[in-house]
Amino acid sequence: MVVVQGDALAGAHGDSGARRTYAHREIMEIMSGLMLALLTSMISTSVVATALPTIVGEFGAQDQLSWVASATLLTMTASTPLWGKLSDLFGRKRMFQLALGLFVAASMIAGLSQNMGTLIAARAVQGLGTGGLAALTQVILGDVVEPRERGRYSGYIGAVFGVSTVGGPLLGGFLVDTSWLGWRWCFYVCVPLAIVAFAVIQRVLRLDHEAREARIDWWGAFTLTGGASALMLMLSFGGHEFEWNSPWAYGLGAAAAILFGLSVVAERRAADPILPPRLFRDRTFVLAGTASLLVGLSMFGVMVYLPQYLQIVKGMSPTMSGIMTTPLVVSLLVSSIASGRVVTRTGRWKVFPAAGLLLVAIGTALLSLLHTDSSRLVIGADIAILGVGLGLSMQVLILAAQNASHPRDMAVTTSGISFFRNLGGSVGVAALGAVLTNRVRDEITGMLAASRVPVPPGGGLTLGTPEAIGHLPPALQHIVVEAFTRAMQSVFLAGLPAAVLGFLAVLFLRELPLRSARTVEAKPE
Repeated sequence: MVVVQGDALAGAHGDSGARRTYAHREIMEIMSGLMLALLTSMISTSVVATALPTIVGEFGAQDQLSWVASATLLTMTASTPLWGKLSDLFGRKRMFQLALGLFVAASMIAGLSQNMGTLIAARAVQGLGTGGLAALTQVILGDVVEPRERGRYSGYIGAVFGVSTVGGPLLGGFLVDTSWLGWRWCFYVCVPLAIVAFAVIQRVLRLDHEAREARIDWWGAFTLTGGASALMLMLSFGGHEFEWNSPWAYGLGAAAAILFGLSVVAERRAADPILPPRLFRDRTFVLAGTASLLVGLSMFGVMVYLPQYLQIVKGMSPTMSGIMTTPLVVSLLVSSIASGRVVTRTGRWKVFPAAGLLLVAIGTALLSLLHTDSSRLVIGADIAILGVGLGLSMQVLILAAQNASHPRDMAVTTSGISFFRNLGGSVGVAALGAVLTNRVRDEITGMLAASRVPVPPGGGLTLGTPEAIGHLPPALQHIVVEAFTRAMQSVFLAGLPAAVLGFLAVLFLRELPLRSARTVEAKPE
C-alpha cells in the first residue's frame, strides 16, 4: 500500500485535485456561484410543467406535449457521464462555463420559439447544459473540499435541488397566470441568474489544470448515450405514442440492450474511458450508484405525479398545489443541511442514507393510502416524511462514493453517481407514468360501463386540464376523480419497492472513514 497525495496527482490528471487548501470564505464564494447556476438550471426543468398546457395550446400541438418535457430529461441523463470526463481533459471551470453558456443560449431560443420543433430542440440543448451543471457542481465541490468537511456544503446543494424541483411548478403557474409575462418568461426568467452565476464563477473559481492530450472515448460516449436515449424513448412513449406490444417498443428495447452491452466492451478497450471498468470493481461505487438510481426513481416519480393528485383529486389550483408541497421543501432543506453538518462534525455517514431510504419507503407507503377525503394535514405530514428521507439520502450517497474513490477518479465517480440518479428519475417518471395512464384508462372504462352514465359523443371521455375536469357533469367528474385516486394509489405503491431495495443497498455499504486530507490508499494494479 502507498499513500498518494492529491496534489501530486493534480499534475498528472489535470485538476482532479486542488493544489491548495481553500478557506471557508473562499469555499462559500465558490458555492454561491455553483448553487446559483444549479438553481437556475434545475428550475428550468420543472418550471415548464404548469405552462405546458398553455404552450401546446398556443401552438396547436397537444399530441407533442410529452416531447417538450422528455427532451430535457433525456439529454440531461444521457450526457451526464460525458461532462466529468471532459472536465478532466479540458478543465472544470471551462466546462462548467460551457454548460452554463449552452443553458443560457437554449433558454433564449426556447423563449423565442415560434413552433414546436424549435421549442423541442431548444429543450434538448437545455438538457445538455443542465446535465453538465448538475454533474460538475459535485465534481468541483469534491476538488475544493476534503471529504470530512464536504458534508456541510453538500447539504446546501441538496437543499437547492429540492427547492428548485418543487418551487419550479409554483413559479411557472405564477408566470403563466400573469398577463404581462406569459409562458415565454418560464425560459427567460433563469437567464439573468445564469449570467450572474457565470460572472461569479469566472471571478472566484481558480483550479489548477495542466493541459494534456485529449483522448475522448467517442465509442464509449456513443454507446452509453445511445443506450440511455433508447431506453428513455421506450419508457417515455411506450403505452401512448405506441403500444408496449409493438415493433417500436421491441426495437427500442433491443437497441438499448445492445448499446449498453457494446458500452461494456468499449469501456474495457478504451485508453481513457468515460466510466472506467475499475469503478465497478469498487463495492462502494456499485452500491451507492444502485441506491442513487432507486432514490431518483422514488423522488422524481412522486414529485412529478403528486401535483396530479392535488389538482385533479383535491381540486386545488396550480398555485395552491405548489404551496401544498412546502412541507416537502422545508423538510428536505432542513434534513439535508443538518445531516451534512453532523457528518462533518462526527465523520459518520452511513446512518443517514439508511434512515433516509427507510423514511422514503414509509412516506411512499403513506402516500399510497391517500384518498379523495384525505385532509391537507395528512397530505402535508406524508410528504414531509418523504422530504426528510430524501434530504438524508441524496448528497450523502455522492459523498460516500467520492470518499472511496481515487483522486484521479473524482470526476468520473461523481458524474457516474449523478448519471445513475438521473437515470433512475427518468425511468421512474416514465414507468410510473405508464402505470398512471393505464390505470386511469382502465378505471374510467370500467366505471362508465358499470354506472351506465351517458358518455360524450364518440363513445369516449377525453381528459383535459384539471380546470376542464372540474367543469364536467357531476357524474362524470366523480368517475374521473375516483379513477385518478385509485391510479395515484397504484403509482405511489409501485414506487415503494424501489425505496425498499435502495434501503437494502445502503445496508451493504461499508462505512469507510471520511478523509480529512486529500489522500487515498492506492492499491497496486
